[in-house]
Amino acid sequence: MRAVIFANGTIDDADSALSGKDLIIAADGGTHHCLSLGITPDVVIGDLDSLTADDINGLQIASVEIIQYPAKKDQTDLELALKLAIDRGADEIVVFGAMGGRWDMSIANILLPAEQNLSNATIRIIDGRHEIMLLRSGKEITFHGEKGDILSLIPLSRDAQGITTIGLEYPLKDDLLRLGSSRGISNVFVEEIATVHLKQGLLLCVHISLLKKTEKTDRITLRR
Repeated sequence: MRAVIFANGTIDDADSALSGKDLIIAADGGTHHCLSLGITPDVVIGDLDSLTADDINGLQIASVEIIQYPAKKDQTDLELALKLAIDRGADEIVVFGAMGGRWDMSIANILLPAEQNLSNATIRIIDGRHEIMLLRSGKEITFHGEKGDILSLIPLSRDAQGITTIGLEYPLKDDLLRLGSSRGISNVFVEEIATVHLKQGLLLCVHISLLKKTEKTDRITLRR
């Protein structure tokens, strides 16, 4: 099952990427994105500090499930939404609105897929032409794009070891990227498909498309 989460950052054309079978979750202020797109979320979760009493009343009238947490909590609203999606059976999660004006929140959101409790789902963060995913040890990701698209690989562990890529201008073969190194930035698609395999570590993969993400479907597959 796929879940689509709207967080409270900025989004771009998210409505065209939805299907009628998706579980739609709004993380607190992400509710406003849903409403502006004419989408009724299935669930709204968070401390609800970004919603007015009228907002909440409208959600209740629409029979939207509301899960409210206290303002003093250990998780962000997006983390709560991700965990809820997995608890509800999602094995693929698409996140819109994870990026915004606060660097601390944006960085934390990007790193959320590294949380072990979230490892059972494929999590895709979409921000305009950017698609961000985490690759774990022993896994492989195949990105579908266009020639000229950019793929950057950023190690999140001390060393990301045994990296092998296919379909990129600067190939890696059983290679290593070290934490803090910029060596993996701005590789280029030479085919419409690019594959990354990782033997050990954590690797943040950022695909920057020539086309908007919502102009394509089935852009990515994950081999477990």
